[in-house]
Amino acid sequence: MTTSAAVESLTVLQAIADPVRWAVLAALTEAPRCVCSLQEQIPVAGNLLSYHLKVLREAGLITSSRRGRWIDYALADDASARMAAAIPGARVVAVR
Repeated sequence: MTTSAAVESLTVLQAIADPVRWAVLAALTEAPRCVCSLQEQIPVAGNLLSYHLKVLREAGLITSSRRGRWIDYALADDASARMAAAIPGARVVAVR
């Protein structure tokens, strides 16, 4: 594994290694959601949820799009593959 690949793997693993961020990812696997919907599902303060969304966005695991005054979040297209690839020895399985 190259140094850049190791850094990428660690960035992804650090991003998902938090219960709140894991809950966000689990919610977004079902469907894209607006912040208000995520706040209903994940019982944390709004500023804390915003911080966790920022960490996931900076890790490239989620995307955001503005809809008026709302922001919608979705899993990045390659999020599942990147998470699986971050685990040494894990095999990437195609999701149908």
